[in-house]
Amino acid sequence: MAKNKPWLTGCCILLIVICAVALVSLCIATLLGAGCSSGSFRHAAVAADSQLCSEIGKNILQQGGSAVDGAIAALLCTSVVNPQSMGIGGGSFVVVRNKTGNVKVYNFRETVPLKVKANLLNDCPTEFKLSTGSQWIGVPGELRGYEALHRQYGRLSWAKLFEPTIKLAREGIPMPPYLAYLMSYVFVKQHVEKSSLCDVLCNKNKTVLSKDDTLQFSKLAETLETIAEQGVEAFYTGRIGLDLIQDIKDAGGTLTMDDLRSYKVLVGSPWTVSLGTHQMHIAPPPAGGALLAFILRIMQGFSLSSDSLVGKKKIQMYHHYIEAAKFANGQKWNIADPVFSNSKIADHLIHPSFTDHIRRKISSRTHNNSYYFNIKPPSDHFGTTHVSVLDEDGLAVSATSTVNQLFGGAVYSPRTGIILNNELADFCGRVDLIRAGERPPSSMTPFILEKRSGGILVMGGSGGSMITTSVALSLINHLWLGMSLKESIAAPIIFVDSNNFVNFEPGFDEAVKDGLRALGHQAGNWKFFVNVVNALEKENGCIEAVSDSRKKGMSAGY
Repeated sequence: MAKNKPWLTGCCILLIVICAVALVSLCIATLLGAGCSSGSFRHAAVAADSQLCSEIGKNILQQGGSAVDGAIAALLCTSVVNPQSMGIGGGSFVVVRNKTGNVKVYNFRETVPLKVKANLLNDCPTEFKLSTGSQWIGVPGELRGYEALHRQYGRLSWAKLFEPTIKLAREGIPMPPYLAYLMSYVFVKQHVEKSSLCDVLCNKNKTVLSKDDTLQFSKLAETLETIAEQGVEAFYTGRIGLDLIQDIKDAGGTLTMDDLRSYKVLVGSPWTVSLGTHQMHIAPPPAGGALLAFILRIMQGFSLSSDSLVGKKKIQMYHHYIEAAKFANGQKWNIADPVFSNSKIADHLIHPSFTDHIRRKISSRTHNNSYYFNIKPPSDHFGTTHVSVLDEDGLAVSATSTVNQLFGGAVYSPRTGIILNNELADFCGRVDLIRAGERPPSSMTPFILEKRSGGILVMGGSGGSMITTSVALSLINHLWLGMSLKESIAAPIIFVDSNNFVNFEPGFDEAVKDGLRALGHQAGNWKFFVNVVNALEKENGCIEAVSDSRKKGMSAGY
């Protein structure tokens, strides 16, 4: 029969081959996935501040979008879900690594306007206080940054990335749990109700929205739709820009269309720092990565391990960390825009000879003398958001974005629906003068770490002054103390404030607190532990993605 029908024999052989290939593929997939823990992902993941924004980023990836597409979509979503943290009226630092290992840093931090208030630094607060008002607004770089990233790495259409957030803003969403929680604080409630923010964040009776209300940004939806259709020129040279500038002028601000037209995104190489067998790629100044690396390089010299958490060794380990953080406070003045200062001003922070020198200065007790640590304390603050994304092709994105403090400077543009930043407040306590075009120093520290094993860790944080400590301790916990990524982020932190007082997050080990006080450390009274770290790690083909529960976040992937 087969001799009479050779086509039948060919079909049978082809069927056998197809089945064999499918079986082999299934076996390979099973073997590769065998080591993946429950909740980890095989292909791609997004870790944003909220589950909604992580899911939007994931959906973009599943539609064929790149990690950059997913990051932009997740950030746009965050501007609606957590408008107190970031938005298109702000700016970002973004670290991108492609599958061949090439790393680039995108700096679209806000800049000083051409007609900045001459004596602006005289308005700087001398104690913890939100800097409100239009005089603090820097030139927003957010959309120019998205444009540059999308042009280089985008796969989906520009408009596609805006669609989910336009829908959220136009139709409204149930009040996000974290935002509702935040606005239940009396000082936040008063901050909103006494400002133009109340136009969009208050009920008809002029009281802030609560957990049972709907959050809606109708005017912002119109603005985003125009930008989706026409591109960012609508913002930087077109009608949206004109409307925004008019609203800023009406609020007493100094920005002009010339400021918007002249804004430029800076693209460059990262600073690469060795951490044992790992290589960490950080954003250089004016980002805060050098301070993070400085602390980690000091701590690396103490040969930490899981045994460092046992008994008195735990007290000693945290004592060493606190001392490193105090020295880091004394180095903050080195973080500056290299275009307007000595470009090598912070290089020493990542140089082994300097970190070794500082490590040798750490003794068995602390020094309650600010001169010992070279402290010139700026005021502390909080804010910002972070998104970590990894796609199927190995493109990794670590993006930290902000409008600076809580809802920026509390200036809302009614014509555009945009909440403006107060980025110029970051110069307070750090410089003696500011110049047009300068980018303020920052605590933001997105990074990508390459492990000797071939794994990759994408991480960053939010929380203003707490970014450095929350990210540093998460890394120490994970790389050296044996904690899982989730455990390392969830562990209570120590925040060494700008006056070198030691502040313990609720739930911190009481025995360690007592031991540190016995070593001379002075406890502070910082109340706002809004430190958040969002990260993902790919190891052996499995992706673990963690969104910090402190902001009620949740990651997403597939």
